[in-house]
Amino acid sequence: MMVHTMHRESPDKGLDSGKYVRYTPEQVEALERVYTECPKPSSLRRQQLIRECPILSNIEPKQIKVWFQNRRCREKQRKEAARLQTVNRKLNAMNKLLMEENDRLQKQVSHLVYENGHMKHQIHTASGTTTDNSCESVVVASGQQHQQQNPNPQHLQRDANNPAGLHSIAEEALAEFLSKATGTAVDWVQMIGMKPGPDSIGIVAISRNCSGIAARACGLVSLEPMKVAEIVKDRPSWLRDCRSVDTLSVIPAGNGGTIELIYTQMYAPTTLAAARDFWTLRYTTCLEDGSYVVCERSLSAATGGPTGPPSSNFVRAEMRPSGFLIRPCDGGGSILHIVDHVDLDALSVPEVMRPLYESSKILAQKMTVAALRHVRQIAQETSGEVQYGGGRQPAVLRTFSQRLSRGFNDAVNGFVDDGWSPMGSDGAEDITLMINLSPGKFGGNSFLPSFGSGVLCAKASMLLQNVPPAVLVRFLREHRSEWADYGVDAYAAASLRASPFAVPCARAGGFPSNQVILPLAQTVEHEEFLEVVRLEGHAYSPEDMGLARDMYLLQLCSGVDEDVVGGCAQLVFAPIDESFADDAPLLPSGFRVIPLEPKSTPNGASVNRTLDLASALEGSTRQGGEADPNGCNFRSVLTIAFQFTFDNHTRDNVASMARQYVRNIVGSIQRVALAIAPRPGSSICPISAPTSPEALTLVRWISRSYRVHTGVDLFGSDSQTSGDTLLHQLWSHTDAILCCSMKTNASPVFTFANQTGLDMLETTLLALQDITLDNTLDEPGRKALCSEFPKIMQQGYAHLPAGVCASSMWRLVSYEQATVWKVLEDDESNHCLAFMFVNWSFV
Repeated sequence: MMVHTMHRESPDKGLDSGKYVRYTPEQVEALERVYTECPKPSSLRRQQLIRECPILSNIEPKQIKVWFQNRRCREKQRKEAARLQTVNRKLNAMNKLLMEENDRLQKQVSHLVYENGHMKHQIHTASGTTTDNSCESVVVASGQQHQQQNPNPQHLQRDANNPAGLHSIAEEALAEFLSKATGTAVDWVQMIGMKPGPDSIGIVAISRNCSGIAARACGLVSLEPMKVAEIVKDRPSWLRDCRSVDTLSVIPAGNGGTIELIYTQMYAPTTLAAARDFWTLRYTTCLEDGSYVVCERSLSAATGGPTGPPSSNFVRAEMRPSGFLIRPCDGGGSILHIVDHVDLDALSVPEVMRPLYESSKILAQKMTVAALRHVRQIAQETSGEVQYGGGRQPAVLRTFSQRLSRGFNDAVNGFVDDGWSPMGSDGAEDITLMINLSPGKFGGNSFLPSFGSGVLCAKASMLLQNVPPAVLVRFLREHRSEWADYGVDAYAAASLRASPFAVPCARAGGFPSNQVILPLAQTVEHEEFLEVVRLEGHAYSPEDMGLARDMYLLQLCSGVDEDVVGGCAQLVFAPIDESFADDAPLLPSGFRVIPLEPKSTPNGASVNRTLDLASALEGSTRQGGEADPNGCNFRSVLTIAFQFTFDNHTRDNVASMARQYVRNIVGSIQRVALAIAPRPGSSICPISAPTSPEALTLVRWISRSYRVHTGVDLFGSDSQTSGDTLLHQLWSHTDAILCCSMKTNASPVFTFANQTGLDMLETTLLALQDITLDNTLDEPGRKALCSEFPKIMQQGYAHLPAGVCASSMWRLVSYEQATVWKVLEDDESNHCLAFMFVNWSFV
């Protein structure tokens, strides 16, 4: 390789500055070795290179610098060219997909136009003539009766001993699946928020006016079709709700394909519904154009085929022809078409829960999009595009996520064959307790040292009103002090040590610790992330020495994007020790929030935000399921499950502690829901203002200081009003008013806020002191405050220009103006700074 570089020599060397220096292959090789180690060497490193390599002694340091600049430029151009080629290939494939989609839609339009004309003709004929069709009716009725007596004669020959019959079922399933994947067999409607593009997940659609619920997706993946088929057939690896897949029979088919008889068990998403199972035939084959197909459908008396295993603890659901069409893509990779079409027997669950089983949007997010995302994730991991820290392999981190989700699902469902059995209640039905005396099921390749007799699980479900699932889960993740008890966490972590921690008493708000979140990994679409949470411990008395050491949680958080339609939000965590081995035992606990379809109901509804879901199921008049007076009711189901270890002598104490702890958490979530639910246009009662003497005094100081500094009354004429009236006026003020400490040795934190201020920061009074001023104001806002700070201290107040700040959920908030003033105590000493954000709104 020969490289030419412009070289400007000094006059005494007699060389023309416009000529090129020609590097020898040996010189280029030496420079390339250094470039591999350090693409941007410092001046000292370049001089050292000249001293250590005699073959570079005739090259000036400045010229060496130019060579490295050119080399970096060529590398950047090469990477950009490769990126553009990849984008171009994706765009070409996406264009092909869109053209096919356009053709399908045109066919669908033509079909609808034909049906519309045919119906018009029938209406016109029926209105113009009256014909006696009694004879035809008799013939039709006779034919229908014959069909009912023998609905499908050829299906009677399809059994386990007749491979030809099973092959006939498989071919029918294949034809019907292809008509859904690329044809007009189902009326597909594009899902909101799923726009096609080179970097998007793909084209996602849901069914309309369809028997059962169905979803379809197609997208590009950089894997070969055979590899994609292998991935999607491993359903438990990408479908978190899949408990098990058992292949009971395999029959060879033509074109190197196979016919499999599959029994699949699914988890129930919440505690108040039975789990589902499927008995299906799965057909894998290769088409003439080189495409792979993996299609599947349920076997029943109507379709023929062998009878599936009995399902005493499951509700048998039906899978209509569904599957995967994997087509090779020009230039490498595949185009993946996915169709999911199921009937989950929604009538078998309580009415309040039926939207979970009747929503094509939820099906699309939980199954269809999940499969496509999983394949894309593995494709990017294979190509090296995804980098993870901590020295962990992507497959290991995926296994941790699967184990957390699976352990939580096991706790929620409590299957008998896993060893779970119910435990007696204390008279109330709000909390369900179950015990498992088979602790070996919970470890990785090792047992928990302190498992003793077994594991106890406390779980409950709630119906939330007007609380976005993503916002609630983000709040639970970022403000653990709102609901967690550090003593209970310490007891849960003690199961990892040889000497167990004493069973604590569950305390509301007993969390004397800070949490530090350390990210481990996140999926390509950022819809799920795995992290380690360090809980910093403190001991306040000798009996609390168990609280003095730091604890660690492995945590899985998903569904925190508010723009996702039909997405489930989840926060699951399990205690781990400092070693955090790949086979570390996990005992997961956590929360799951699943949205229900919005439902319009008559006016005059209940104003409760959160209800015990069990009470909503008792009668036919469910106040919890009714809408607010605005006519729109956004509901979601929250499921809570916490697991604890116990010994024989501590079982009753652990049960009492777990029951009270979950009740405390339910109460905390009810308070949190009141704080974070959207308020504009809502008639739901606001949080009551604090009425302590300190609050009344602070409000008086805030009002008096504002009047002294600005000469204007904050609430109009308030010189004769009482403290309670001032507090009410401040609490219900339309602008956000917040008080901030005036610390010189630490970052200022908020100490008080009115109702509007809490709404703006998306927090509660209890969690307000965790929010710092630096994290709330953006950089221009901080600079404006610093520049006006001397004026504030001298004059007493200042006006800040319009700007942007951030809530505790990291949502951007814009405001037209902010007024800052000193709050003075009765002795005229400085107490804090008060902020008033005028005309704020979420961006």
